[in-house]
Amino acid sequence: MTLSSSFGTPQRSGVPPLEVRVLRSGIVESVHRAHAVVCDQRGRVLMRAGDPQLLSFVRSALKPFQAQVYVGSGAADGAGADDRGLAIACASHAGTPAHAREAFKLLWSADLETEQLQCPIPPGGTSPLEHNCSGKHAAFLAACRRLHWPLESYLQVEHPLQQQLLKRVGELLGMPGAELVTARDDCGAPTLQLQLAQMALLFAHLGASEQADLERLSRAMLAHPELIAGEGRFDTELMRRGHGQVVSKGGAEGIQCLSRVGEGMGVAIKVIDGASRAKHAVALHVLRQLDWLTPLSLEELEQRFLVPGEAVRLEVVGELRFDAAASR
Repeated sequence: MTLSSSFGTPQRSGVPPLEVRVLRSGIVESVHRAHAVVCDQRGRVLMRAGDPQLLSFVRSALKPFQAQVYVGSGAADGAGADDRGLAIACASHAGTPAHAREAFKLLWSADLETEQLQCPIPPGGTSPLEHNCSGKHAAFLAACRRLHWPLESYLQVEHPLQQQLLKRVGELLGMPGAELVTARDDCGAPTLQLQLAQMALLFAHLGASEQADLERLSRAMLAHPELIAGEGRFDTELMRRGHGQVVSKGGAEGIQCLSRVGEGMGVAIKVIDGASRAKHAVALHVLRQLDWLTPLSLEELEQRFLVPGEAVRLEVVGELRFDAAASR
């Protein structure tokens, strides 16, 4: 199945996208547009703003699902990986010594070497372990070691690892994995082009607590939010204030996904110009509307992420609307 991009096309949903306004001393200086959708685990669009069929690359929001093979293959249990190891496999981390150490432990427990990582050394760094995707790559290699798959070509789309990942994601989306559109992410691994509603569906499954592998991964992310992003970063600070109930995972170019444990609901956000500040503002706006966080937690997060300077603040205009088709 070939999907064509809907950027720049008329809004099929009839529901306007959200606007994120950057105000300087109360005067609008910049405006970002964002689409957002809430789905249940049956794939029904429950609420939306903008176009739920909007296509974009899911980028690093895919990581919990890429870690499925590490868990499902037995590689995690075989190496005695704890929740910290599972969390770093899902992370877009800050490259601190603590983060690098956790990624190294995944390699060491599988008798692998740092040199076998194919993620790049980040600018100013000295090792690929400092790359924000090193945990994902270490988990990839550990799964390949466990299943006796080739190590050198683990990032190729045709590799058994990547084919297994496509199959598993396809099963969650209710479609053949072979129909998923892939592209190379910045770390060298394949990423997927998905509709926004498909991203939300994946996160509905992540929070539903009905599949053992995904439940283990979401539980690990919530247990160690400091490993998922880093001190002061959005995913970490949000999950810390979510009382173990809200999973948050962002991706590059304005992607942000959320789920709430046990509810079988997922949220996906895409900011058209890719601005991180805008996706964080929209995520908090959506969380307030869904009532997934306490007022105090929201206030703390809004103060941190919506007030970037003394004279500057962000505000979101618009609301998610209930989808009439889902109620029929």
